[in-house]
Amino acid sequence: MKFKSLALAAIALAIASPALAHHSFAMFDAQKNITVTGTVKELEWTNPHVWIHVMAPDEKGVAREWGFEMQAIQQDMAGGWRPDSVRPGDKVSIEFHPLKDGTRGGQLVSAVLANGTKLGGPVRRPGAQN
Repeated sequence: MKFKSLALAAIALAIASPALAHHSFAMFDAQKNITVTGTVKELEWTNPHVWIHVMAPDEKGVAREWGFEMQAIQQDMAGGWRPDSVRPGDKVSIEFHPLKDGTRGGQLVSAVLANGTKLGGPVRRPGAQN
């Protein structure tokens, strides 16, 4: 009987481990919202998080790549995103929480497409109260 209980506990722990391994959002400055406008380089429609890469000019006008972490596919779909929402070369404005270390990128809050369509919305973190 002890072995059966121990085996069940081990299985439960194995199932719960991926959820516990989810990374923190502490790398982003949630107190700041910044907007960058550029051209879509790539949309990575993948789990556990979708990513969008945008080429935007720096202060000298040189195109630089920015990477924006989005939410899980299900949450992004609820915010209006689809795998074909943007294509390489599309113009887009991205509102985001910047990375605290100052590198080019952050956590996407929302995006405005060239036709004026807004995708996304307020960022919801796992366990956060609405």
